[in-house]
Amino acid sequence: MLGNGVVGILSETSNKWERRAPLTPAQCARLLNGGRDKSPGVARIIVQPSTKRIFDDKLYEEVGCEISDDLSACGLVLGIKKPRLEMIRRDTAYAFFSHTHKAQEENMPLLDKILAERATLFDYELVDGDNGKRLIAFGNFAGRVALIDLLRGLGERYLNLGYSTPFLSLGASYMYPSVTAAKAAVISVGDEIAGQGLPSGICPLVFVFTGSGKGSLGAQEMFKLLPHTFVDPSKLPQLFEKARDPPLPGQASERVFEVYGCVVTSQDMVEHKDNPKVFDKADYYAHPECYKPVFHERIAPYVSVFVNCIYWEKRFPRLLSTQQLQDLVRKGCHLIAISDLTCDMEGSIEILNRTTSIDSPFFRYDAITDSYHNGMEGNGVICSVVDNLPTEFAKEASEHFGGLLLQFIGSLASTADISKLPPVLKKACIAHGGALTPLYEYIPSLRKSNREC
Repeated sequence: MLGNGVVGILSETSNKWERRAPLTPAQCARLLNGGRDKSPGVARIIVQPSTKRIFDDKLYEEVGCEISDDLSACGLVLGIKKPRLEMIRRDTAYAFFSHTHKAQEENMPLLDKILAERATLFDYELVDGDNGKRLIAFGNFAGRVALIDLLRGLGERYLNLGYSTPFLSLGASYMYPSVTAAKAAVISVGDEIAGQGLPSGICPLVFVFTGSGKGSLGAQEMFKLLPHTFVDPSKLPQLFEKARDPPLPGQASERVFEVYGCVVTSQDMVEHKDNPKVFDKADYYAHPECYKPVFHERIAPYVSVFVNCIYWEKRFPRLLSTQQLQDLVRKGCHLIAISDLTCDMEGSIEILNRTTSIDSPFFRYDAITDSYHNGMEGNGVICSVVDNLPTEFAKEASEHFGGLLLQFIGSLASTADISKLPPVLKKACIAHGGALTPLYEYIPSLRKSNREC
């Protein structure tokens, strides 16, 4: 059955908000019915029915897809998030975001099921080019959504702290019919900041972005719609010194008419233990044990809003440990909100030990009492850790993603022998025929190590 040319599209069941599709009806039509993307490897497409998918079942049916819950005839099954375990069938290939290559414990039952059923697993996240850039992804959408929803959360949080801000008028991303409509709303907030200003008590309002990938760039794209100035990391102390200058006698505190951005890289996060004046990125990636964290000293004291987008593994120093954050808060740091796009539990930011949802995007961490709370009222830093952000712009995100996936469908659907796949797809195959592929044979030992930790 593997490689039989029959493609299935899953009904997403991971949570109620997941409305994306790996292929749109128009993209299915191109695979089935001709045009430049007509694939000789695709004979049929069977779509599981869904009443919440952003594209109606009828649209798939009209272009020649079959609508059925039964995907047993499919040699290749496509999804976005991981399916229910009972959906995994013997000798079938699956492609979705499995999040298994880091041996995260919550995803290991899925991998065990894949291996037990001798199924084949491809992970979109692992399809990358010679430059290491991912070839199948949701692009800037996660970052765009994260920044919009973070601004909305800031409005509520500042209101609880006694400040009225223009952010309060912004809706969540899913409340807008398109990215363009959401951008218009952010621009409107920016116009109000430029015209009326922000309360001096919350300024300078500094947004710090980590990472150089699509997520970080998407967040920065939305940030730039506000009146802003980008500050070099080395200039952050001077920015705060200037803000501390007291008003003249009889003069009210001035409002501030812009926000500040700062993009930090690895050299702002760590330094070599023996030679702190020289930073070599390649050496850091090869020997992270030779480096110590400095983000909590150089950057974190000046951050108001932290948008984290860096790839992290346990061999690297943490960006911000629980103890470091507690020490910073006791010293009076300015951090009010964190948005983490990586969703690495207790990863580069140690306090982030849970994900949040689109309808309840924030929890609050109180560093003084080392406690977690719901709601915006009370002490602490609000944290957003939503793991399916692009689904808030489900239609446009699906169109973008499917457009990238399209070029690989023919090979995935028609190839039973994975050794004959293009190298870029072979590299993305985690399991096949009841065993891990050579690139991923490390998973059991990493799994054991994770458990011990």
